[in-house]
Amino acid sequence: MNQKIKKAVFAAILCVASNMAAQQVDDQQNVDGDSTKNQESENATIAVSNIKIDGQLMALETQEDGKFRLRDLEEAWRYDSLWLKELHSNAELFSDMLLEIQSAPEQEPAVLLDLPTDTLKARLARMDEKTPFNISYNPSLESVIKSFLTRRRDLMQRMMTASQFYFPLFEQELDNQDIPLEIKYLAIVESALNPKARSRVGAKGLWQFMYSTGKMYGLDVSSYVDERHDPIMATKAASKYLSRLYDIFGDWDLALAAYNSGPGNVNKAIRRSGGYENYWNIRPFLPRETAGYLPAFLATMYIFEYAEEHGLQYKRAERAYFETDTVHVKNLITFDQISKLVDIGKEELEMLNPAYKLNIIPKVEGKNYALRLPVSKIGKFVSNEEEIYAYAKKELDSMEKPLPSMIKAQDQIRYRVKSGDYLGKIAERYGVGVSQIKRWNGLRSNNLRVGQRLTIFPRKPYIAKKSSNNSSSKSNGKVADGSKIHTVRSGDSLWTISKKYPGVSIENLREWNGISGNNLKPGTKLKLCDCSS
Repeated sequence: MNQKIKKAVFAAILCVASNMAAQQVDDQQNVDGDSTKNQESENATIAVSNIKIDGQLMALETQEDGKFRLRDLEEAWRYDSLWLKELHSNAELFSDMLLEIQSAPEQEPAVLLDLPTDTLKARLARMDEKTPFNISYNPSLESVIKSFLTRRRDLMQRMMTASQFYFPLFEQELDNQDIPLEIKYLAIVESALNPKARSRVGAKGLWQFMYSTGKMYGLDVSSYVDERHDPIMATKAASKYLSRLYDIFGDWDLALAAYNSGPGNVNKAIRRSGGYENYWNIRPFLPRETAGYLPAFLATMYIFEYAEEHGLQYKRAERAYFETDTVHVKNLITFDQISKLVDIGKEELEMLNPAYKLNIIPKVEGKNYALRLPVSKIGKFVSNEEEIYAYAKKELDSMEKPLPSMIKAQDQIRYRVKSGDYLGKIAERYGVGVSQIKRWNGLRSNNLRVGQRLTIFPRKPYIAKKSSNNSSSKSNGKVADGSKIHTVRSGDSLWTISKKYPGVSIENLREWNGISGNNLKPGTKLKLCDCSS
């Protein structure tokens, strides 16, 4: 078909589509009722027509001015919407999985389940032939499998649903690093497939990285970004870490144990066992959580392999996973602005971009930050980048309250103890434990002296909030009346104190005295200047 004929056919189709527009709008309003009230004005001027051009189905919207635009298929959009709800509903399962790993199901009464031990042994033997993991029958593993199939049956079914979104992402990265694809089941044990999961000790994300380990394998953490929550970045880091652990131990079972508790604990268990290097032989000498870790991993692998035999019901995805793509962001922009300009829900943005802590994508020299969007939205963003960034800049420049500064969490800081400091307050400020500060600094008690220097490895950045009075008060080094210390009296608050001293704000008082809340104890000495050094 030559170009002239093609254009003529195309114009004719558009003409027919326009004639059908009014009837389509009426039909849609009759079906949807109240749900379309918010779009009445748009439906009055825009009609949707699915047509084929050279064999390709295209969804066109024709408008009053004759222009048209591409849009996502309604059925495809519906699938993605349903998947969002599924993934959100799984967020609370992290604690359920953690409890299962930490419990000891083999000590509980036997559960009634149609799974004879001989059948289980035969199935585990078949699994062992297909994987580099050492899968063999033992009573502990049987107890965990039966516990998962009874007490945690709903959790397993929901993991099978969510896995259809995450597993294709995992498998690609695992394959890139030549890691066994079965490792994908580890993310279920680690986080119950919740990219926002956080453990009681501060491990984060699908793969539960501690801050220091994440930094070691290239995961960025700042006031805006925590790449431990990013599914692809974190999977790359986990693959590298697991590969390194396998190089050390030469055994995938021990590599997984080391991933959970650290190589040091595995080496101690090997020594305490008398030199055994088989997981099941050193298991009694591992930390309790790690003792339940590999059985939970193998049980999850078994259940996914034999889901049909056990009648597990789960929602099958119409598509394997969201059809998404990424674009490198060139200027600072917020999720609110993206949601407004690209017509995408904020919840969906948060689900697809979990690494951005404040729902802001920053612009940092030397760093590339990506925005993940459904493929139906990527074209709209890329085609209008200049206008989008210009709008975002204009809106941000006009904001009454500026966005927080980009502050990176450092690998190590030296903290100078101030008057009123105590270990608990310092630990909370940097997201670490009191015992960790004591261990890092060789402290035998909780006593501190003013001026003492402490080495701290923070898990979170401390963000000193800005205020309009900051620069003037810092430059003077003291307040207008020459005072440097205020002694807190009964009835005092940060607000009343700030009003007594011109040039001092509430944020100044918090920053200079390391205060995070509003509670003040009578008798506490508060510094009224930036005089810590």
